[in-house]
Amino acid sequence: MSHRAGLDQASVVEAAVKLIDEEGIEQLSLGRLAERLGVRTPSLYNHVAGLPGLKHDLTLYCLHDLLDLILRSTVGKSRAEAIFALANAYRAYAREAPGRYALTVQAPDPGDQEVQALAQQLVDVVRAVLAPYRLSEEVAIHAIRGLRSIVHGFISLEVAGGFAMPVDLDASFHWLINLFISGLSQPTVTGEKERIATENETTSLA
Repeated sequence: MSHRAGLDQASVVEAAVKLIDEEGIEQLSLGRLAERLGVRTPSLYNHVAGLPGLKHDLTLYCLHDLLDLILRSTVGKSRAEAIFALANAYRAYAREAPGRYALTVQAPDPGDQEVQALAQQLVDVVRAVLAPYRLSEEVAIHAIRGLRSIVHGFISLEVAGGFAMPVDLDASFHWLINLFISGLSQPTVTGEKERIATENETTSLA
């Protein structure tokens, strides 16, 4: 194999994206990627900083990819409609691009500011979608974690073939997200119950 004309950093990353979606993130290696590109492994070092550099570039690509999808999916929507759009976008992405999705759920390296910034943007989109529910800062974090856990858990079981009972999966997913949304309006979740109790106590002491 010789140097392939037109090979650059972007084409290397795009080839790696196809590799992880088709074969899984665990199959990613410079040797396997070079084989798919029809070049010698050392040639890849002209475009990526080894396997760690490739994974960094891939993670940025995938986070940008997912961020763009959920922004387009949720724009112009609010409350339940926005939450359903967000959840459905995540699920569709995981099913259509399993390798890319796997990279987006990994906790970013604290020292990688580029990845940290993009990961934070994803969290901020979820926070914005939940904003109409007027959750406190702490409760909002619980809700963000809860929604991500619900969606990721369902996706993981679905991809692994873990649902065997004869009930439509889309209906189950819709039911689960609707249950989450219903919970957001409960006073014990929003903190409204505690606020009212505090106000009543203050009034009685006045």
